[in-house]
Amino acid sequence: MGAGVSGLATDAQRGISLAPALDNVPESCISSILMYLDPPEICKLAGLNRAFHRASLADFVWETKLPLNYRYLVKKVLSQNPDSLGKKQAYATLCRPNRFDSGTKEAWLDKRSGKVCLLVSAKALKITGIDDRRYWNQIQTEESRFQTVAYLQQIWWFEVAGDIEFQFPPGSYSLFFRLHLGKPSRRFGRRVCSLDKVHGWNIKPVRFQLSTTNSKSNIQQQALSECFLYEPGNWVHYHAGDFVIDQNSNSPTKIKFSMMQIDCTHTKGGVCVDSVLICPSEFRERLK
Repeated sequence: MGAGVSGLATDAQRGISLAPALDNVPESCISSILMYLDPPEICKLAGLNRAFHRASLADFVWETKLPLNYRYLVKKVLSQNPDSLGKKQAYATLCRPNRFDSGTKEAWLDKRSGKVCLLVSAKALKITGIDDRRYWNQIQTEESRFQTVAYLQQIWWFEVAGDIEFQFPPGSYSLFFRLHLGKPSRRFGRRVCSLDKVHGWNIKPVRFQLSTTNSKSNIQQQALSECFLYEPGNWVHYHAGDFVIDQNSNSPTKIKFSMMQIDCTHTKGGVCVDSVLICPSEFRERLK
């Protein structure tokens, strides 16, 4: 007994750890723990040692983080075969802003939750009078993710519409128009905003409309709201409406959306149209 205790004391004096090392934990056990963590936490723990790094690569860890429609996203957005990508690689790639449809749309996953967000540029929208430079101009700006926005100088009939067919995973989603009263630019390295042409938006509200149709489920949803444009000099996300994707839905949903102010008793102008954002409704607070 005394000899055994003295042996342990000698090991301790030599600096030999008596506790099991993290490297000795089976990778399968580590992977089983990692699958209950958020992706940023998994990536952080992957840097502990080689065992955690290898465990973090397991497909079953990341399969629980990917949205149910990830195979559709890989084909539609990345134009790749889902079977050619590991689950972690698929998640990491989809978390980046990925352009598709000739660069007019962008989709990505929220890094923490894995939920889908979609952005539609002004170039993909149907804008009344967009080809007449007396009314509209395309201006370059770093304040848009697409680097270009549509700027309205003056018009009587203001109407912007669009549609997209896309497969969203189940959940509740909100649609927003990103607008800016005034013409932003940079002068001598500083941001400036011209409000000279801003007029007509305080007389009648803008009407926002949203409708969705799913051909397989025959579920139709509609939303309508009205709002005066506000906060000149700042980008604002105007809420057009919400829609819900059913738990049993596994097919694309057709989404139509528009905003208009067609009271022809007055002109209106001085607004930038950047994009349309579709994101989980729970992200709405992030946009304020």
